[in-house]
Amino acid sequence: MEILPLLVLVLSWWTEVARTQMKLTPASLTVVGGDEAKFRCSTSNTAWTVMTWLLGNRPVLTIDKLNGVLPTVNPNMTAVKCSKSNTECWEFILRHTERSNQGQVACDLQLIDRRTAELFVQEKGNVKVFGENRLAFKGELVLFQCQAAGWYPEPTLQWQVHDKKVSRDEYNISTEEKENLFAVSSNLSIQAGRSSVVGCLVSVSALKNPLESSVNLTVVAEVLEEEDDCTIFVAVTASLAALLLLVLLSICTVLCYRHSRKAKKKPQEVLRSDQSGFWESSVAEATGGNVNQGFSSESTTDVDSSEIIIGTRSQMSFDTFLKVPDVVRSSSFSLDTEGRNTEFQEDNTCSNVRRITTV
Repeated sequence: MEILPLLVLVLSWWTEVARTQMKLTPASLTVVGGDEAKFRCSTSNTAWTVMTWLLGNRPVLTIDKLNGVLPTVNPNMTAVKCSKSNTECWEFILRHTERSNQGQVACDLQLIDRRTAELFVQEKGNVKVFGENRLAFKGELVLFQCQAAGWYPEPTLQWQVHDKKVSRDEYNISTEEKENLFAVSSNLSIQAGRSSVVGCLVSVSALKNPLESSVNLTVVAEVLEEEDDCTIFVAVTASLAALLLLVLLSICTVLCYRHSRKAKKKPQEVLRSDQSGFWESSVAEATGGNVNQGFSSESTTDVDSSEIIIGTRSQMSFDTFLKVPDVVRSSSFSLDTEGRNTEFQEDNTCSNVRRITTV
């Protein structure tokens, strides 16, 4: 009779030892749908022969101690031996997790022990701030709307303005559940103070970085309300300066154009004009007469007179008139010459005959 209680005590002790030699980590794991889920099962009991992995009490993978991982019909599930481990350890890998994989994960050592863990799979949806970039006057109240759909479990929504989180009291949130997925919407009204980026951030616990949707808010200061604002003065001054510069450039352009036109005159015309002016002035001063502005040295009515005058212009100077000798011959007034013609003859040193027309 005393042997039976002793056997029960030894059996319970052996079972407790076996339990302490087996571990399944982590005890709880939360992932986002589509990510991998990994669990490790280790034991120091070398007596095990078969290790079975179960999802929701349904066997999905079997590992034989001698032959390793046995073939499976599910390609998303596999197992590898743990690296750098002093015990018998296998890592169970579940690729491309889905909501249907959520539940209990178990590692069973046949005829020895079983350990369980929890797997939670969350769904990442989408987020959008309605409308495009906004333009508002300073002090104006601007409304922003954000909607996030296709999330599980219910996500957290946070507004952010100019890289600063907005207090929860400043916006409202409404939630709707449909087909085990959550949709969240929120409205935010802010008073335009300065240009900034307005963002809506949505996340679940397994998501490393929240999803964000944002728009730009451009604030325009109302000049009429700002008494100390000198924007109008600066704008008017700049406009007047630009107009004045344009007028100056136009004047300079016209002057340069006229100067270039004058510079293009032929040298013969300039020389002829200078000689004609000097000749007329010299003769007028010497004879006491006036310059006939209507007289032309190139007139075809008096060819002989023109040739004589042109031939002698280069040799005649103002001093010549001071040495004019006595009058040799004078002709009476005629209608063809429009004035009085007088011929002078110099000393024997000059044989040229000069004809001077005065008015």
